[in-house]
Amino acid sequence: MDTLRSIESFVKAVQAGSIAAGARLQGITAAAASQNIQRLEKSLGARLLVRTTRKLAMTESGELYYAEVQPVIEALARAQSVITEFHGQPQGRLKIGSSVAFGRHVLMPLIPAFTRHFPKVSIELVLSDHSLDHVTQDIDISIRFKQQLEPGLVARKIASVPVLFCASPDYLLRKGTPSQPEQLSEHDCLMFRVPVDGRLLSWEFNRNGLHYVPEITPSMICNDIDSLHRLAVEGAGIARLAAFVANEDIQRGSLVSLFQPAPASSASLPLEFYACFRDRHAMTNKVRAFMDYLLKGIPDVW
Repeated sequence: MDTLRSIESFVKAVQAGSIAAGARLQGITAAAASQNIQRLEKSLGARLLVRTTRKLAMTESGELYYAEVQPVIEALARAQSVITEFHGQPQGRLKIGSSVAFGRHVLMPLIPAFTRHFPKVSIELVLSDHSLDHVTQDIDISIRFKQQLEPGLVARKIASVPVLFCASPDYLLRKGTPSQPEQLSEHDCLMFRVPVDGRLLSWEFNRNGLHYVPEITPSMICNDIDSLHRLAVEGAGIARLAAFVANEDIQRGSLVSLFQPAPASSASLPLEFYACFRDRHAMTNKVRAFMDYLLKGIPDVW
């Protein structure tokens, strides 16, 4: 078991990029992880890692050894999860990553009932619109909108959410109400910058079956959807918001949804959300239980 622990410390350090970060994934101290790796190197009679003040790198021997042992450590983790869950309810830590707005507005209301139903599952929720790494951050499942998808992940579509273009009654009284997307060029537009790659999230429409992007000049840019939502409520301009962000304020009258009902000639394109996994082996019982619960909890109509 000591040898396996040492191998795990080596694998986690490589995956996380440092011995300290790998130790956090293992739940041990950095000093203990470093000692584990030193014992492993001594038993093998070979140097596996080159430690510098700036980065951690594998030696040639380390690369060869990592290629052999990494699948073994992953298989052992899966085997432990399968046996643990076979003898009872899903249990253990479930680490969920999500885009910020989806996490706040959709996941947060659902998770308390899930944990009551599965009391042996401990939830850790990571909300970020930046890149989430399933390996280095030890994430079991992540929820991402389409523009956040990355190669190599297994992705399953879970929701198609209407996009609403919204402004406050005060703003529309001052600036007028646009009736067609072309008129957005004459308005103050509040746009979202995608943290993953730094580009502006375009305002897209389906015009008679063709993809259409109107020419607009943003008056404000922000990398947080809830901040853009707040700016729209306060009368700063027009924002592009998912239905689960805007609906309550529309019902209260704090926001007005534009282009509604959508004319057949210019319907806004929905936001598509996906559940993502590192690979097919990541679908453990606790992940499957959460997926089943999530799919039942997500409304058919937003």
